[in-house]
Amino acid sequence: MSRRYFGTDGIRGRVGQSPMTPEFALKLGWAAGSVLGRAANARVVVGKDTRRSGYLFESALEAGLAAAGVEADLLGPLPTPAVAYLTRALRAQAGIVISASHNPHHDNGVKFFDADGGKLSDAVELEIEAAMDRPLQCVDPERLGRARRIDDGPGRYIEFCKGSFGERTLKGLRIVVDCANGAAYRVGPAVFEELGANVSVIGNRPDGFNINRDCGSTQLQTLVAEVQARGADLGIALDGDADRCLLVDPHGNVVDGDQILYVIARMRLDNGGVEGPVVGTLMSNLGLELALQALGLRFMRAGVGDRYVMEMLKANGGVLGGETSGHTICLDKTTTGDGIVSALQVLTAMIRSGRPLAELVAGMSKLPQVLVNVPVQGDARAVLQSGPVRRAEAEVVARLGANGRVLLRASGTEPLIRVMVEARGEAETHEAAEYLAQRVREACH
Repeated sequence: MSRRYFGTDGIRGRVGQSPMTPEFALKLGWAAGSVLGRAANARVVVGKDTRRSGYLFESALEAGLAAAGVEADLLGPLPTPAVAYLTRALRAQAGIVISASHNPHHDNGVKFFDADGGKLSDAVELEIEAAMDRPLQCVDPERLGRARRIDDGPGRYIEFCKGSFGERTLKGLRIVVDCANGAAYRVGPAVFEELGANVSVIGNRPDGFNINRDCGSTQLQTLVAEVQARGADLGIALDGDADRCLLVDPHGNVVDGDQILYVIARMRLDNGGVEGPVVGTLMSNLGLELALQALGLRFMRAGVGDRYVMEMLKANGGVLGGETSGHTICLDKTTTGDGIVSALQVLTAMIRSGRPLAELVAGMSKLPQVLVNVPVQGDARAVLQSGPVRRAEAEVVARLGANGRVLLRASGTEPLIRVMVEARGEAETHEAAEYLAQRVREACH
């Protein structure tokens, strides 16, 4: 059964346009409360990032939850993984995050966690969508839900992150943290400072509109310059809701999610082994697969989206997985992707090995990979199924043969078609990616 609202990571869109309107959020709060809050005295924790529109959607969701008879614990601005953790810690029936992750401020979205801090199943999301079709019926006045502010959420989450760290201290390390003017602007630096690191912070002055603007894991130029200017040992780039991170080494080289996953897997192997397969996605670089195979580790590819990585890990008894974009999952540490926890795992590897990040990454050689995002209006899947696009894809696949990979897919979070090509040569990779992207553009028109 197809979904109307939920994508690969919740519901997302431009503020004021369908589906991200106040009316929709009110109805969504009621529908989610009706499905997730069936237990007596049901409670849902609600967090958000730093977008101005977060106030609007927080109020609308709160009203919808109250109409369904569900209590709302309001956390304020906190990372998405903090909401997942606090859903479990506060024994709530569900968690809601108001965020559009790495998107600009004019977008917003809603993500859900179940009582265990995991993503909702497809079945539950479809049940919520079905409830959206029913008239909103308010419970009796005596059963209306209430809302309360939770003030100790940041402190709880900071201690949780510190508890995931494998060593005693970060003393002596110089770290630059880019908070993307987003949800981690307070808790992110605090974690590393309280563990003893010398921390410099950028992207920690949110104004409601500058989230992800020229900063964070999608815009790394400022962080690279800051790491080199300060002679730092590591730069950490979080995204707007801090469920992903990318790293920068002292030489200004960017370390992506595939390389982070390799470093963590190598450390686990050196310290007792890796449970189950390591799981990436269809977008993961072939170099990661080859490097893990050389270590004797099994690698599996899930569909694009951290929820699918999570599903494959659980189905195959694995604990380590992630995406190139920086969603890294360590199921023995937490229940979802967590940028701060991921960075701490890499820092653990650096301390235990006594080696800098550049040396830890050197064991994995990335194949040239080019990703082109093509804006699309209308049905992206129809464009992908069109004759010219399918013929062009088959042509490039045949040309590359065993020396490359091609992936064309509709984004689950933005109105884009993503064209990815991987090949042995840099020029060949760029040429093939642009050729396919042009065929997609033509099909869009």
